[in-house]
Amino acid sequence: MSRFGSGGKQRVKTARNRTAASTRWLERQLNDPYVQRAKAEGYRSRAAYKLIELDERFGLLRGVGRVVDLGVTPGGWAQVVRRRRPQATVVGIDLLETDPIEGVTLFQMDFLADEAPALLTEALGGPADLVLSDMAANTVGHQQTDHLRTMALVEAAADFAVRTLRPGGSFVAKVLAGGADSEIVGFLKRHFEVVKHAKPPASRKGSSEWYVIAERLKATVTADAPA
Repeated sequence: MSRFGSGGKQRVKTARNRTAASTRWLERQLNDPYVQRAKAEGYRSRAAYKLIELDERFGLLRGVGRVVDLGVTPGGWAQVVRRRRPQATVVGIDLLETDPIEGVTLFQMDFLADEAPALLTEALGGPADLVLSDMAANTVGHQQTDHLRTMALVEAAADFAVRTLRPGGSFVAKVLAGGADSEIVGFLKRHFEVVKHAKPPASRKGSSEWYVIAERLKATVTADAPA
């Protein structure tokens, strides 16, 4: 149950079986303008606006015909791609089940599984124009461990992108506070003409997430794994 407090914000009454943390989360959701906007505009999550804002800043979706969405669930990013580029081929993968999205091929499996890259590439039907990764490892509550687990996913996504993108293609991945590790940045700079970090306005101020944007894959560099 909720009520309005000072300033018009909704306050949630603490339920018997609800923790204080979950009450704060619910209040934040109820008062988040991006959550409200996502519901009004039919997006599955507020995360859709992170991609919208990154696209408006970097033109990521301009002219793309083939897109891979790593960590697709619940599907907000894939929805953005489909709305902005309705003719594009979009392929997504996630450990969690994703409700069907018209025009999107979905795989429920571990991206790190040996067979995953080949399945994604086959479904794509040709070199990708854009590889998106909103993946993050499940947290265990230990900051260093959580960081290493997420960076391992970023490394795998970066290696996949370099092997899958057409020359001139782009790669976007979620990283943690401080940006991508120097080894990953070095890898991306060897393979892409431009590498930047950005925090879109839709990322909550208290969130540690940033995004690394690697644009224009070079045509002459042989793919190598991040150090």
